[in-house]
Amino acid sequence: MAHGPAVKLGKDNASSYKTRLGVGMFITYTIVYAIFVALNASSPQLMQNIIFGQTAAVIWGFGLIGFALVLAVIYNHLCTKAEVKMND
Repeated sequence: MAHGPAVKLGKDNASSYKTRLGVGMFITYTIVYAIFVALNASSPQLMQNIIFGQTAAVIWGFGLIGFALVLAVIYNHLCTKAEVKMND
């Protein structure tokens, strides 16, 4: 049984905006992650500090996950807004 796409696909006028936005957010996340890695490599004793009952490394790690989720929600919102505006 062959199923086609659920929606009719056409030209996406917002694709260049979405690409620039995605690359910018990827670079931003990469910089934050590189800082995390550099801190772990250069001064591991800093990451052993206890914050809220956990080590700083664990807090940073969960912070990175939360930051990625926030970026994803922002990306989705901005892309949806751009699609509605540019594809109508």
